[in-house]
Amino acid sequence: MGKRRDRADGPPFSGEAPRETRDRSSGQGAPPPAAGLPGPAGSPSRGSAKTIGDVPMGAGDDTANAGIVATRYATVAEPPNELRLESGERLGPMTIAYETYGTLSERRDNAILVLHALSGDAHVAGRHAPDDKRPGWWDMMIGPGKALDTDRYFVIGTNVIGGCSGSTGPSSTDPKTGRPYGTGFPIITVADMVEAQALLLDRLGIERLLAVVGGSMGGMQALQWAVAKPGRVHQVIALATAARQPTQAIAFNEVGRQAIMADPDWNNGDYYGRGVPAKGLAVARMIGHITYLSDEAMHEKFGRRLQDIHDYSFTFSADFQVESYLRYQGLSFTERFDANTYLYITRALDYFDLTRDRRSLVDVFRDVTSRFLVMAFSSDWLHPPYQLKEIVGALRATHKHVSYYEVQSGFGHDAFLLEREKMEGVIGAFLASGARTYHFAVAGPRGTAPAASRED
Repeated sequence: MGKRRDRADGPPFSGEAPRETRDRSSGQGAPPPAAGLPGPAGSPSRGSAKTIGDVPMGAGDDTANAGIVATRYATVAEPPNELRLESGERLGPMTIAYETYGTLSERRDNAILVLHALSGDAHVAGRHAPDDKRPGWWDMMIGPGKALDTDRYFVIGTNVIGGCSGSTGPSSTDPKTGRPYGTGFPIITVADMVEAQALLLDRLGIERLLAVVGGSMGGMQALQWAVAKPGRVHQVIALATAARQPTQAIAFNEVGRQAIMADPDWNNGDYYGRGVPAKGLAVARMIGHITYLSDEAMHEKFGRRLQDIHDYSFTFSADFQVESYLRYQGLSFTERFDANTYLYITRALDYFDLTRDRRSLVDVFRDVTSRFLVMAFSSDWLHPPYQLKEIVGALRATHKHVSYYEVQSGFGHDAFLLEREKMEGVIGAFLASGARTYHFAVAGPRGTAPAASRED
């Protein structure tokens, strides 16, 4: 499985990690099934290579070959240098949770930043402990010999600000009051998330990224990186995403937020230390989860099959397997996610619009310098292929280097978390070609010096 890498093999940075950085394993594992909820048909399969469920994962022979990793924490934006948010408010100090995999080259030119979706976190690969049942959320793509090959690249995963997995968010303590922020936390945007990530990279001494990679909300962050930090990103891999949050997605997010705020236990966001709004958050998750699947996937996995009964119960119990499955997804989600974070992150998603200042998307991309791989998934109805093609068309109109790939998949929006066989070769080849055009050759296996620079 590999040895524990609290700082990755070899020195990822010059000297010691910053004093603000603290190694700490989150110990976060898979949530146990709730009592009385579904058996095999309704709960996520943890042994199959593909799972329609909460943080799907691969389960091949190379699962978690990135090794045992620890979540680490860095403090940025300390007063008087707080981060100025898009809203005009200031936030700081901020804690950023992150994990690293592989070795940063001597020239610090092989770093890849992986960006998560709504409910993700910094734990993108490997395990936190040998007995962890579940590796990181994109483990199928990160590790030795995988698309994001940690024998060649230095991979960084972070938790966004506003999150609840180690980075500063509404459940964090407000230094001004000594109590959790709650809804006193300022509204944040995707652009604010990117600015906070840039501060983390500054702290780690990484001036420029070989690539940023993300799906769904992670793809929005990747696009924002290209637009806001054109000199810091060589390649962008955007999966199952859009240049602006579509109206239908805003509508689903609003229903989820209303479910949370209608729960009496929400208490205007001031529920820490008392009963959490679990019912509202569970319903919000159920609504959101439906958008991650496809009609084909739901029909194949569930159909109209009943759950542990032979005929209708003629009650409001979960007669159907799909009902039982959604109830499990909703309740298990409440054990690992904060309701206020759900409000804040979905609002950040809804505010995302690269053309907000009324420029066309062509104008927005005119000054970007990155190379792009844009990947769509045929059955994704949250971000259908036409939304990805809009991005590609605008990039081509400005004569940017862009590759488009549409994966034929029946898994819906979740396909970017599942379709390893259809994605890995394309992503791996794109990264390798980018390394050549970046005027350097990425480091070889751990412990070897990077090859000499060259120009093609």
